[in-house]
Amino acid sequence: MSAPARILLLEDDPNLGLIIEESLVEEGFPVRLCRDGQAGLDAFGVGDFDLCLVDVMMPVLDGFEFARRLRAQGDETPLIFLTARSLTEDRVEGFRIGCDDYVTKPFSMEELLLRIQAVLRRTGNPPETAAPPPHRIELGRYIFHHADQTLEYDGEHRKLTGRESDLLELLCLHHDRVLERSFALRRLWGDDNYHAGRSMDVFISRLRKYLQQDARVEIRTIHGQGFKLLVKES
Repeated sequence: MSAPARILLLEDDPNLGLIIEESLVEEGFPVRLCRDGQAGLDAFGVGDFDLCLVDVMMPVLDGFEFARRLRAQGDETPLIFLTARSLTEDRVEGFRIGCDDYVTKPFSMEELLLRIQAVLRRTGNPPETAAPPPHRIELGRYIFHHADQTLEYDGEHRKLTGRESDLLELLCLHHDRVLERSFALRRLWGDDNYHAGRSMDVFISRLRKYLQQDARVEIRTIHGQGFKLLVKES
């Protein structure tokens, strides 16, 4: 089985970018997220990607210019534009530059995944090769099984609630990176209002308690941003 397609995602909206990134990661795709076209070019120069998802309206370097520079180098990596600009001339310009598809915002993740699958099939990297995210995640001396909603420590299993398991999975997906508070609230609670926030704080406290037997494992609060799961080396 070949490796899953590696995706370079260029999106300057932090909330939408995280939603797309995490949805693709859950489908098994490795993703690199950049906030502007120049950062995307820099990442492309040192990375190896099978598909680019490119927002058109970005700071520093917009999506069209990013694509022009990529194609000017003779690079034919498949490219899908993501944009709120639905005018016919914009779509024509996108295809003239050399994109493989053009998705107008707002869009559903189901639609985007189907378009990604179609492009990958046409370009010889079929989506069925994408591996699912791991069901067994090691956190120091803990082993987290999201599918079974259990947290194992020295052979003993703790049963987690669905919400506890989903929140811990999000933290694991963001390992060593900040899980933004508003993103987690909208993703798991459907809203980022005060009451949802208080509820999430309770669940974070529970997870900290469950993980306290291994001092190397920490859920750190990042003031004004969210939370970060850290696992110190032995």
